[in-house]
Amino acid sequence: MEKIWLSWSSGKDSAWALHELRTDPRFEVVDLFTTINERFRRIAMHGVRESILRAQARAVGLPLHVVPIPWPCSNEEYESHMATLCRAAMAEGIRTFAFGDLFLEDIREYRVKRLETLGLKAIFPLWRHLTRELATRMIRGGVRARLTCLDPRKLDPCGENGEFHTCVTGGPMFDYPLEVHRGEIVERDGFVFIDLIGEEDAEQVSCCQSSL
Repeated sequence: MEKIWLSWSSGKDSAWALHELRTDPRFEVVDLFTTINERFRRIAMHGVRESILRAQARAVGLPLHVVPIPWPCSNEEYESHMATLCRAAMAEGIRTFAFGDLFLEDIREYRVKRLETLGLKAIFPLWRHLTRELATRMIRGGVRARLTCLDPRKLDPCGENGEFHTCVTGGPMFDYPLEVHRGEIVERDGFVFIDLIGEEDAEQVSCCQSSL
């Protein structure tokens, strides 16, 4: 079995990609990696807190590499941070990264070319899956997710064009479900963001409130 690292966004596509890869005898997912905004300690666009991200990794039973990205971040800075991650993976004998992309050709091409320059390859287990059918399989397969970001102007069944983002809290790739609660809802730059609060954050909020 080929050992691979999986790009983990906290959302449904990366979670289902993990599920698909775990049923494929050719591969073994041994690590997750995620970039986060180092100022706010959240996943960019998804807006998911780092504490929930780490809780997800524990629930799927995999190590997690968190790559802090400055905010704002230039493309050169981003690529430099990712190159450091790639070198760390290669030092552990990893030669393949997996991504949950569905059909955005430019993003796929970018990932493939960048990894090739570093001596790595990319695989896309969900590539070209029909989004309506894929969404149905996810739901029937037991995936449980909460919306974290929504573009109210447009919508695709799987949100591949950024219409919405999710945070998975349960499913066949999880050893146990996560408990999260809805926090503040805000609108920025035409997008609606829903803050999710995990058990760890809920305890901190409760302690702060009790001390007032």
